[in-house]
Amino acid sequence: MALRLHNSLSRRVEPFAPTDPERVTMYLCGPTVYNYVHIGNARGPVVFDVLARLLRRRYGKLVYARNITDVDDKINAAALEAGVPITAVAEKYAAIYREDMAKLGVAPPDVEPLATQHIAAIIAMCENLIASGHAYAAEGHVLFDVAKFADYGKLSGRSTDEMIAGARIEVAPYKRNPADFVLWKPSTPNLPGWDSPWGRGRPGWHIECSAMAAAHLGETIDIHAGGNDLLFPHHENEVAQSTCAHGGKTFARYWLHNGMLTFDGAKMSKSIGNVKQLHALLEKFPPEALRYALLSAHYRQPLDWSDALIEQSIATLDRLYGTLRDLATFDVEPAISTRDVDEALEDDLNTPQALAALNGLAFEARHLLEHEARPLSNNAIAGLRRIKADLLASAELLGLLQQDPEAWFKRGSENVDSARVENLIEARRAAREARDFARADAIRAELAAMGVAIEDGADGTRWKIAN
Repeated sequence: MALRLHNSLSRRVEPFAPTDPERVTMYLCGPTVYNYVHIGNARGPVVFDVLARLLRRRYGKLVYARNITDVDDKINAAALEAGVPITAVAEKYAAIYREDMAKLGVAPPDVEPLATQHIAAIIAMCENLIASGHAYAAEGHVLFDVAKFADYGKLSGRSTDEMIAGARIEVAPYKRNPADFVLWKPSTPNLPGWDSPWGRGRPGWHIECSAMAAAHLGETIDIHAGGNDLLFPHHENEVAQSTCAHGGKTFARYWLHNGMLTFDGAKMSKSIGNVKQLHALLEKFPPEALRYALLSAHYRQPLDWSDALIEQSIATLDRLYGTLRDLATFDVEPAISTRDVDEALEDDLNTPQALAALNGLAFEARHLLEHEARPLSNNAIAGLRRIKADLLASAELLGLLQQDPEAWFKRGSENVDSARVENLIEARRAAREARDFARADAIRAELAAMGVAIEDGADGTRWKIAN
């Protein structure tokens, strides 16, 4: 089956065909590192991490860039408030971002460009745009002249009036057109800045991504991805400046946009206090459960976030890891993901369908384990080995089930006296054998008070940290 992706530029699902199958290129807009990111900022990296895994398996060579915006007015404000250089703020939160992404199972990008390392390229792009008549200098600023780009608004599908209103930029007297956007702006002495032909200043947000993408991926890239909140003005402006800077070449052939997170149907907003920091959630919940939850809805649709969604994801992972634990004695050879999971992901990254197929494999295994006569027949053993191999391979493509089942169930056990737990379980076993069920129930209650849940099975009693 051919990989099919929804292209925001054409507004339809299209077969994906890279310009060069030997070097597929993808760019994802990364964070502005002035504080902890919120859970909504993690949806794109998780979803497009699955796409990166799929592309690498299909084509072999993928060059995946995810930038760091390390100069921005929000970073400047945070640095001024703390009385430190912008590098101190940016480096701190960039490091936290990388650690948090790793906890979510997001592989590092092949390239992680920083805006401050591309100032020369940004200035050169501004000079190019001025020379070609697509930008102009005014009062220490460089602005893109939207009237000189006939396709402005094509990506977002917005009218001129909508774009002016949506830009949320004060109309400065030096602008030729209210929709013209800043490529370079002057810096006051208390702000970071770099020497340029227009005076000491700093880049605008939009041109940073254009310069970084061109430097590492080329003038035309296969896939540009990001949240649908970036469609306008950020991505629209990237298209305009990149196309004009590169002599009319297509900037990105496929545009992919993920939907936003909501909370009880409401948009995330600081004003109503429903912003959930990713860093805090990772300390409270298993990271893999957060990843599962982020993949539980189709990436283009809104995802309503709640503790109930996370708890549901934990319960599902309990079943999946429980199945793998029950299959621990079955040795398997490395396999590839199943056709059902492949077809789901190749159909515009349909992760809900892929997760359903993954759970279907686990159900099939549990059915065999529960209903096959003992000792297991050779056919049953072969079937269980096949299912386990398929389950592991399919989960790997989704970035799930990558730890030992016992580690999953013993998560958070660092603060529990494991020796005491094992002694209590043995005492309970002895009490049950002696038919002292009151004592056995009292031990179960004592374990529960310790935050330990137990499960009796044919091969003994297992324990885990209760959710």
